[in-house]
Amino acid sequence: MKAASCKPQAASEDDSGNLPLGACRLELPPLAAYVHIPWCVRKCPYCDFNSHAAGPQLPEDEYVAALLADLDEDFDQVQGRRLGSIFFGGGTPSLFSAQALGRILEGLEQRVGFADDIEITLEANPGTFEQAKFRDYRRLGINRLSIGVQSFQPAKLKALGRIHDGDEAIRAADMARAAGFDNFNLDLMHGLPGQSLDDALSDLRTAIAQQPTHLSWYQLTVEPNTEFWNRPPQLPEDDTLWDIQEAGQALLAEHGYAQYETSAYAQPGRQARHNLNYWTFGDFLGLGAGAHGKISRGDGHILRNWKTRLPKDYLDPAKRFRAGEKQLQAEELPFEFLMNVLRLTDGVPALLFTQRTGLPLERLAEARREAEARGLLVVDPQRLVATPKGQLFLNDLLQLFLP
Repeated sequence: MKAASCKPQAASEDDSGNLPLGACRLELPPLAAYVHIPWCVRKCPYCDFNSHAAGPQLPEDEYVAALLADLDEDFDQVQGRRLGSIFFGGGTPSLFSAQALGRILEGLEQRVGFADDIEITLEANPGTFEQAKFRDYRRLGINRLSIGVQSFQPAKLKALGRIHDGDEAIRAADMARAAGFDNFNLDLMHGLPGQSLDDALSDLRTAIAQQPTHLSWYQLTVEPNTEFWNRPPQLPEDDTLWDIQEAGQALLAEHGYAQYETSAYAQPGRQARHNLNYWTFGDFLGLGAGAHGKISRGDGHILRNWKTRLPKDYLDPAKRFRAGEKQLQAEELPFEFLMNVLRLTDGVPALLFTQRTGLPLERLAEARREAEARGLLVVDPQRLVATPKGQLFLNDLLQLFLP
């Protein structure tokens, strides 16, 4: 990795764009785009995402027009850069027609431009799969699917409020391949209501049998503002959860799925590039209702922004797309950076901290020594990587880097 230059800047940050004393000129990271489609067939009881049950008629045309107008407002921050990945998330983006998604992609390519090897991912649910529609998606240049399966077992799917059954989930994988997708992810949960170790491993074996290139395998957590929060289900005991995690990781490794992030497993060379951009503190445009963005500027400032959350407000021409913006301060950057990169099982080169934040590596020194002494961070001057204990107690590790 190219070493980042680190030349002292002005003694204080001011309106001229100067950086704090001892800061470095950061290098602009890769750029991605996240496009949020906020509608689902129905809201699942565990879901805390910004998603809303779709009515009889989706406002496709109005929403696409709003997305492109939203992009026009953000464009001045990313001129001269190209997109390395795009992710259509939701909600259920596959409720939108290929024509609607095509207009969005065309707008992004015309305004920002695409890298030659761009990764374009579409989230989809098995209950919304149609073979012809997915062939059309593939023709648009969408080259990766993320299919929300969660479980293959009828009782578990019913408890989760899913609209598909296990057979539909299996057919979805077959349809993805038939439509020309040779790169797709299956989303699978464990720690479900009433789930045993055998139940969890059965789900995982069924998922592996579909031969996805990537598996997102993560534990169900009960989040505020969900139906499960108000009416908590009976979840497995901690000992069972631990057994599921250990046995599941061993099973995935046995079948060639290497864990590279807390809940992400991939065949060789098939890691999700869009998600890797998040986890390596890359930049991303956030477009759509409730979407979040992060943009690094040439003057060394890093900005986070977030968009109006409710679809009806996002579509209201009298209201702004952007609900808020925050410039990250130098003292916040160590935590912000490490909160992402330490999710990666192999961590990152230490120099990436300077490249992404514009701060010298010495800013981490004191907290880094403490983390190493506690056995939470690997003692390696060339890399920032959590130990197995650090990954298990990631919150404790990150607290050492809070401002």
